[in-house]
Amino acid sequence: MHRKELLQLLDRHQTRFMEEASHVGRTRAFVLAHPDCFHCDLWPGHVTGSAWVVSPDRRRVLLLHHRKHDRWFQPGGHADGDADILRVALRETSEETGLDPSHIRLVSTELFDVDRHIIPASQRGPRHEHYDIRFLVEMDDDLPIPGNDESHDILWVPLEEVARFNNNRSTHRMVEKTRLLARYSR
Repeated sequence: MHRKELLQLLDRHQTRFMEEASHVGRTRAFVLAHPDCFHCDLWPGHVTGSAWVVSPDRRRVLLLHHRKHDRWFQPGGHADGDADILRVALRETSEETGLDPSHIRLVSTELFDVDRHIIPASQRGPRHEHYDIRFLVEMDDDLPIPGNDESHDILWVPLEEVARFNNNRSTHRMVEKTRLLARYSR
């Protein structure tokens, strides 16, 4: 995948959420303006990839308690220069869960969600933005998940309880999208 492929994914992505539509537009503009948008040392921001991991019945979501940010998030991370953002999302999911990629099933090659958020300044670098490209993946929720050293804990969380762990607007949006998927898959 190259910037061109990401731009095509962004162009095809349809959302009913106004805030996400704004994120799509701003992400598209950022990618067009920065040929090096996949490099994590690009300030003022960079493209990241993540996966919204659901159980086969779409009733549970996998969340990781991120060690560095001390918050619950979906698996994901820096592209480290890799322009194939789908590969990045799947790689990060495998690394952060500690599971072999064969246990991670991609539901669609189309985007599930797009978010733009601020990362506060730290020892790693200045305050910057992440343009997070998110894909929907499925994983058996009865598998033991070893995790890795990037997280304090990993949990399967019932969809109706996700807000107790992370109540930011982008997580709420992905929960709403998952509810719609569960409703239509019955």
